[in-house]
Amino acid sequence: MVSADVTGLLRAWSHGDAGAAEKLAPLVYDELKRQAARYMRRERRDHTLRPTALVHEAYLRLVGQERVDWKSRAQFFGVAAQVMRRILVDHARQRAAAKRAGGWCRVSLGDDLGAPARDLDLVELEDALRELSALDPEKVRMVELRFFGGLSLDETAEVLEVSPSTVTREWRMTRAWLYRRLRRGSTGATGPRTGPPA
Repeated sequence: MVSADVTGLLRAWSHGDAGAAEKLAPLVYDELKRQAARYMRRERRDHTLRPTALVHEAYLRLVGQERVDWKSRAQFFGVAAQVMRRILVDHARQRAAAKRAGGWCRVSLGDDLGAPARDLDLVELEDALRELSALDPEKVRMVELRFFGGLSLDETAEVLEVSPSTVTREWRMTRAWLYRRLRRGSTGATGPRTGPPA
């Protein structure tokens, strides 16, 4: 995939070129599928949603958005990560509501969040991210971009419009906060500290 081609089509789409979205689809499909596969690797084996279905649902939601000022490939895949996260959380909540017990979607948290590998309820992770969002929404965007979207430090910095060194520092603190919050499992957590983690 040529990044410049994707960026050019995204900008054309932002300026009303309906045909740009059609031309964009084959250029971004493989990367969206890789992104979906990263998500699904963290899910339980018997998950009813397949990566291809996740890609198609995410793409439909992406092209259905209005007034998005697409600026770059990294921004597009950052938004795609956010959309996929929402789809999976909605799916997990629906399944849990239907079963009322034992129907939780589980994800594996390993090195991506600086935690030992463990199974975690996706709804529990979403609750932690909502709590973090109330304290610092940019930290949640960073988690979406890095953990869910698989973006590099440089790509994350581009989307967030900060330096890669800022992303490195903030990512370290955010992972530490999130790991502590998930281990504790309570709701009275404090926000990420501004200094290095203990």
